[in-house]
Amino acid sequence: MHLESLKIFCDVVAQRSFSRAARANGISQSGVSQVVRQLEERLGSRLVDRSKRPFVLTQEGNTFYQGCRRIVQNYFDLEEQVRTLHDEIAGRVVVASIYSVGLHHMSRYMQEFLTNHPRANVRLQYLHPQRVYESVEKDEADLGLISYPRASRALEIVPWRNEPMVLVCAPDHELAGADSLPLEALHGLDMVPFESGLAIRREIDRALQMHRVETKVTMEFDNIETIKRAVEIGAGVSLLPAPTVTREVEAGTLVSIALDDEALVRPLAIIYRRGRTLSLTAKRFIDLLTSKELEPDNALTDTHHAYREENGSHEGRENAASRDSDLATVAAVDVTRS
Repeated sequence: MHLESLKIFCDVVAQRSFSRAARANGISQSGVSQVVRQLEERLGSRLVDRSKRPFVLTQEGNTFYQGCRRIVQNYFDLEEQVRTLHDEIAGRVVVASIYSVGLHHMSRYMQEFLTNHPRANVRLQYLHPQRVYESVEKDEADLGLISYPRASRALEIVPWRNEPMVLVCAPDHELAGADSLPLEALHGLDMVPFESGLAIRREIDRALQMHRVETKVTMEFDNIETIKRAVEIGAGVSLLPAPTVTREVEAGTLVSIALDDEALVRPLAIIYRRGRTLSLTAKRFIDLLTSKELEPDNALTDTHHAYREENGSHEGRENAASRDSDLATVAAVDVTRS
């Protein structure tokens, strides 16, 4: 039984998909299915119940997976120990990130880290926030990047940075010429906030209530990109993390206004499983993240968009077609309002 087969099986379970596991290992989906069938034949037990969509592990499959992931992780740890005997960073680190953090910040960090450590293997995954927590707790990822981190006995939390929230509006909005504004300036304005129930929405609502500010919610969304499009067409103003609107401000499609209330920020953190001994590669990656000041990420391409905010609950907005549908809805609502 080859270690590669065990890794492929673990990737199928971790990715919850035969196709994604195939892409991660550079083989065809049929090749992945063949590997799983060969494991089942060798063990004399069915590991995956394919009759259900999505598939589920059988009891035997779950037991096999729990053991396999420990074997695979131990091998990668051993491999790194050998490679780093001369202090060379040549190990593997898997980083699970929420969409907005991963897409808006990580391009530069990844490039710098791999330039400094060309033999390192860094794998970055973009996941729903709950999946970030699960991946770290289950050792599917070495590190997690999350916003508004929640305390857990199973996780260690490393504070990363606080992103200032800014008032965002269309260039022709009455507030567009201001350099900075108090939160009270939002009183009575049309606003496009995040959906109710999201951590970022709760924090913003708390701040507005403290300043006795009432706004008119015209529409609400679970992701930053659609909020920005709604603001661009004049549906209202919004409060967003400053780094996430850099491209639009430079392009002149949005205006970003600083808030006098500096306490309104989005906290970001790095998480890893408590009790786990981090590899040297993972430690060096944390060192890079925590040692760098956040700068606008102008290197991001237009295809790299964060489709949803970190605590969004919807799973269906992960492709361009879904995003176009959201924008059509925004435009339609705007016409109705006008």
